[in-house]
Amino acid sequence: MTPLATAAEPRAPGEAPTLVQITGEADLLRVRSTLRAQAQVAGLGLTAATKLVTAGSELARNIVRYATHGQGVVLVETAEEGSRRGVRARFSDDGPGIVDLGAAMTDGYSSGGSMGLGLPGSRRLMDEFEIDSVPGRGTTIVICQWNR
Repeated sequence: MTPLATAAEPRAPGEAPTLVQITGEADLLRVRSTLRAQAQVAGLGLTAATKLVTAGSELARNIVRYATHGQGVVLVETAEEGSRRGVRARFSDDGPGIVDLGAAMTDGYSSGGSMGLGLPGSRRLMDEFEIDSVPGRGTTIVICQWNR
């Protein structure tokens, strides 16, 4: 079994994903750096890379803000589908989960006093966005941005 890479160490397609532990605000920079480095490996242009880093930063910030003890993980990897290459990132926490997922995906909804643009904004930025959240079980969000 191939070990996980450390944060900001980009990986080629087929290699083990890079794991970034999130334990607080200081880790948001590592998440952004890892996503930016992986975008470069995957050949994403500036706009696609910026969208990836922006969405990923928001999702990591949500882990710090809402997950139990502000902790979670991000797995970042290069994705391939036919001739396309991109970056896939899986954000996971064991937090309280999202009680009303439909409302949380609506612009302006916030359970924490923010502007309520994080989840729906991240979804709009990404080519692919999947969310799984169950109250009491935590939340997993998978995003993917493809090169053009």
